[in-house]
Amino acid sequence: MDFLLHICCAPCLIYPLEQLRKEGFLVSGFFYNPNIHPFSEYKKRKETLEKFSQEVNLCVDYPEYRPQDFFQAVNFKEELPQRCATCWRLRLEKTAQAAKKCGFKYFSTTLLVSPYQDQEWLKKIGSEIAQELEIEFYYKDFRLGFKKAHQEAKLKGLYCQKYCGCIYSEIERYNKK
Repeated sequence: MDFLLHICCAPCLIYPLEQLRKEGFLVSGFFYNPNIHPFSEYKKRKETLEKFSQEVNLCVDYPEYRPQDFFQAVNFKEELPQRCATCWRLRLEKTAQAAKKCGFKYFSTTLLVSPYQDQEWLKKIGSEIAQELEIEFYYKDFRLGFKKAHQEAKLKGLYCQKYCGCIYSEIERYNKK
């Protein structure tokens, strides 16, 4: 076991998993997303990932859903960009801790495939956590495969969400309309 990949959702997993396997990595998944709200949304994303991970023969760990972790972390940091950076740190830190505990050499995240996420912040946060926990953060800009992966997800009938997951991004999505 050499690679633990944080997974935000099944559609965003498609391209990074394909690329990492091409590079010869033995990948396991980690679905830790306390930011996803409401619970029904979390359930849809989790069920979709469970189905897809079976299709692609990927072992995924599903820690307990604890939205309080997210709300405690972002309390008084609800504005952008601080909220997103805090959320990314929370999820990457938990992934790195699990990776280290289980003896993985690398950790990374499918957030790196999204054109909606800040690559530089993710890279910086991942690198800081790697240094703090003495484990390697694997950075690669996977955005090239985002569109193709989401087209594939739709063809496979995978649930594709319309917002990052947190209640704040859902409100922002509706306010833009």
